[in-house]
Amino acid sequence: MVSDTYFQVKAINGVVVRTTHAYWHKIISSKHPAMAGREEDVKLALQQPDEIRQSIRNESVLLYYRKKDNYHTCVVVRILDREGFIITTYVTDRVKEGKSKWKR
Repeated sequence: MVSDTYFQVKAINGVVVRTTHAYWHKIISSKHPAMAGREEDVKLALQQPDEIRQSIRNESVLLYYRKKDNYHTCVVVRILDREGFIITTYVTDRVKEGKSKWKR
């Protein structure tokens, strides 16, 4: 386990997904500030998604979507050797294109 791990979750597809303190700070300070304080939404999107899609640009990247009210939490994860690393996470009003890998 990485010593600087901020949180780690076993996703619904069995992949252990993690992020570090430094990378989470980068997400909420420069990439998607709206995600500050939404760690539980991110964890739920990984553990109880409504849909998982494969990126159209990179087959080792999965997008986990979970609907909440009128929007979706999307968690973008790169999978390497059955381990996942959060690339980014954001709130969106629609599910992006890509091959559906799993759907509730």
